[in-house]
This record gives sequence, C-alpha cells and structure tokens, in this order.
Amino acid sequence: MDRFENMNAFVRVVETGSISGAADRMDVAKSVVSRRLKELEAHLGVELFHRTTRQMNLTDSGRAFYQQSVRILADILEAEHATSQFHGALKGNLKVAVPLSFGLMHLGPAISEFLQAHPEITFDLDFNDRQVDILTEGFDLAIRIASLPDSSLIARRLAPIQAIMCASPSYLARMGEPQSPEELIHHRCLAYNLISNFENWNLYNTDGQSIRTKIAPHLKASNGEFLRDAAVAGSGIILMPTFIVYKEIERGALIPLLTQYTFSQLSAYAIYPQTRHLSQRVRAFVDFLIQRFEGAPYWDSCLQNMK
Repeated sequence: MDRFENMNAFVRVVETGSISGAADRMDVAKSVVSRRLKELEAHLGVELFHRTTRQMNLTDSGRAFYQQSVRILADILEAEHATSQFHGALKGNLKVAVPLSFGLMHLGPAISEFLQAHPEITFDLDFNDRQVDILTEGFDLAIRIASLPDSSLIARRLAPIQAIMCASPSYLARMGEPQSPEELIHHRCLAYNLISNFENWNLYNTDGQSIRTKIAPHLKASNGEFLRDAAVAGSGIILMPTFIVYKEIERGALIPLLTQYTFSQLSAYAIYPQTRHLSQRVRAFVDFLIQRFEGAPYWDSCLQNMK
C-alpha cells in the first residue's frame, strides 16, 4: 500500500466532491481512486465518507484526517521544492486563524506583502475571535491576543496590546465625563462580551494596584469595531485595544478617559502546538510578522499624545 498515493487520492476526492472528479484531476481510472480509498479506510480502520448514490460526505473521522492530510501533503511538497532547482523558494498553503478586527485592520497589509515576496504561497485564513483548536482543526498556526497561560503551545510575541477607555465628545457633553472608576456604574458602557467577566473592567492606579470596576453594560457585542462605531455615534463608553480606536482618537472622534489609570496589557502572539513540525513556510511567515511589527506599535501613537 502506498500511503502517500492513497492520502493524495483521498484529498482529491474531498476537493472535487467525487471519485470521478478526483480521477480526472489525477489522470487515472476511477477504479484506481476507489481502490486507494478502500485501502486507506482499511488501514485506518474507520470510514472516511458517508456514501450515498448521489454524494460522498466526510465523516467526523474523515474531516479530521483531511485537515491533517492536506498539511502533510503540503509539507512533502515543500520538502521536494526546497531541494529542487527552485531552491530557497517557499511553496505551499498556510492555514491561519486570525482575530477578526486585528486581522482585518493590521494583518491584511502584512499578508499581502508576504505574498508579493513569496508568490508560490497560498493562504487559507479564518477570521474569527473564537479560540480555535489548532491541532484538531488543522491550522498551521494562529494569531492570538491573550496572556497565553497554556504551556502546551509555542508562542512567539508579535506586539504588545494595550487598552484605552474613551467616549465621543457628544456623549461626554450629554452625560458628563467620569472622574473616577466608581462613577462608571452610572454611565452607559459598551462591553465586548467574548471575554470572561466582561461586566467588570480592571484598572490600575499609579501604584500599580488593581481596581476592579463593576459596569452595567448598555450594549454588549462580540465585535470591537462595532462597539467602536457605536461609541463614535455617542452610545456610550468603551474599553478597547488601541489598535481598534487609535485613528478615532487621533481625529478627535473619541476622547480618552481616566488617563491617570492604566489597563490590563496583553500581547499578540503567533502560536502553534509543540507537537507540530514547523515547516519552512510557517517559520518564514512568523519571522516576517515579528520583523514587521517590531518596535513600538504604530497604533499606540494615541497614547504618546496623552503624555
């Protein structure tokens, strides 16, 4: 049994949706593809497809195996390419989980620049704020904004992420500006509800002491850009990463509040499992991001203007 050929046949069936489609793409007889699938399922001891007369749908085992197979085949292709006449060029697919707002606002230009330098690379991007299971879901890596207590992950820091509290001039003219954390309970606060304890905002005074402040969210949402736009429209006070609100602060659409306090600082990381072989293309992309974001983040310019 040729495991590589059987795995390749399986991936082509998934991609084309049928044995005949895979056979056409591979330029072999349908019986060859069918035989390779049967050999693979017998070797694994599981069914990879739910078969009907009209279609083939992946089983849960098949879906998990497909994610791993695509990655393995891409690694093999990269290894062959690295030792061929095109030595040094990167080739293959990168499946990356990316936070929605950070990805759209700051990673897009970086990825475009990386693609220009490495035109044989392809990307499969999942823009989502949920915490994906990198290994189970077949991701090469994830960009995550967190404190990362999970020691089972290898993490490389890309940039510091700082938060800032702000509101629009129209809201402050109507409701007044809070002078202390305790006053926030009387204000209309807009909360990002994908974090735990989103009804409590943590502030730190000049001595570094933590002040846990209860808020009564007037509006809750799972997207920071939506909350930013609501704050600009005068709906309330937000506590947001500077990378989301820095432009609005610079043009005066949002006004920083309680600037004598600081807020919890996280970091943006590129992460991947310790058990994951780090391919050349993954390593090159992570190195590229670290170099591109080195130094003080440009989005923290709004903090410098407050000093």
